[in-house]
Amino acid sequence: MKKKQNAAPGSKTALHGGLYSLAVTALVAAILLVLNIMVEALPKNITQYDISASKLYSVTSNTKMVLNALEKDVSIYWIVQDGEEDAILENLLDKYSSLSDRVTVTKKNPDTYPTFAEKYTDQEVKNNSLVVECGDRSRFIALTDIYLNDNGMDPQYSGITSFDGEGAITSAIDYVVNEEQPVLYLLEGHGEAELPKPFAEQIRKSNIETKPFSLLSADGVPEDAACLMIHAPSSDYSLEEVDLLRKYVAEGGKLFVAAGPTVDGFLPNLYELLSDFGVTTTEGVVVEADRGYYAFREPFALLPEMAAGEITDPLVEERYSPILPIAQGLNVGNVPANVQVEPLLSTSPLAFSKPDGYDLTTYEKEEGDVDGPFTLAVDIQNMNEGRIVWFSSSVFLNELYNAYSSGANTNIAMNALSALVGESEAMAIRTKSLSYDYLTISESTSSMLKAVMIGVFPLAYLGVGVAIVVKRRRKRRAAF
Repeated sequence: MKKKQNAAPGSKTALHGGLYSLAVTALVAAILLVLNIMVEALPKNITQYDISASKLYSVTSNTKMVLNALEKDVSIYWIVQDGEEDAILENLLDKYSSLSDRVTVTKKNPDTYPTFAEKYTDQEVKNNSLVVECGDRSRFIALTDIYLNDNGMDPQYSGITSFDGEGAITSAIDYVVNEEQPVLYLLEGHGEAELPKPFAEQIRKSNIETKPFSLLSADGVPEDAACLMIHAPSSDYSLEEVDLLRKYVAEGGKLFVAAGPTVDGFLPNLYELLSDFGVTTTEGVVVEADRGYYAFREPFALLPEMAAGEITDPLVEERYSPILPIAQGLNVGNVPANVQVEPLLSTSPLAFSKPDGYDLTTYEKEEGDVDGPFTLAVDIQNMNEGRIVWFSSSVFLNELYNAYSSGANTNIAMNALSALVGESEAMAIRTKSLSYDYLTISESTSSMLKAVMIGVFPLAYLGVGVAIVVKRRRKRRAAF
């Protein structure tokens, strides 16, 4: 009887201990559940860290500056069917809405709103297209403006290689909140080539308005010109036109030039403009003898060395190399005291120029060829803030060479143009590479993983706790 009387208090103590352990376990689980809900409610820019090599899931400081400066409300309409949301784009849009109270993101299901996009575009509207709107200004962003193929090449052969969601959205925001945009005048009248599509698209994305202009019928440059561009002329400018350009730059104007050897020879009048700044030219086509300085076994497709500077630094940091084909040699000599000339691109010391130009018959060095090294691009600035960026190739922005350089040709040209126009935050955002492999899983696998992580693991943890409590109770009963 005495033994039985002593067993009752022990059993009661074990029961209390078990209930206490179970209550603590339940309390901890409840706390973790509440913390999980609270963390889930926090903005994703706080709870998520981007470890991708190209920072695909982050926004640049340029976007943050644009968003912080907003004084108007901006609406981003995400045109997408339920279940078709792109995960990368969704993450990016969350960043925009969390970084500024001025930005709101609203989904527009085309099944529910079939005519919504019609007032913004006449293009085909695919899932994950966007519309950015502020007041009566808007811009449509097609899916093909967000996911890009290889710099204008046929998607059938190149595939999607880069993501430009941030650049497209920030550019659209900058466009809709600012009615006045810089104007770039494209000079014509000398057989200038049309701007290649990738370069023209980057100019549009940078919110730079382009207008044609001829010096032949003008007494001066329009007052609203942020910059003039000479792109691939096939015939020379007159001395009168060069004088107008000279005056424009002397008074603080900005000039972008991509002009090199032509089929018919040389552009002596246009290149006379460079002589004002101590830069001379060498007639002919530059050929490289150093294998490390040309591409594709073509000694005229130059891989120049890049000097440090605001125009070239972004490419150097990302290890991109522009290709300058069919270029003319420049030499920086006696620079006037009130002028600063910075070489941007240069050949190796083994380069030489063949005076025959397009009529050359061999890449071997011959008698009469001019020894290098040569400068291939220069950045010129005068005391009145006039500036010229000159590339000595007419064809380096060609879509094919731009694709071969992985977009480096367009990027260095855009860096130069941005520096001339007056770089805004929206201009400097470049595309992000998608050159990595995805871990792709099915929806059923995804559901199973969610069930395991959210259900099975917590229940297993709880089961282990219960088992430990039961085991302890049995030990205590056995002791009595």
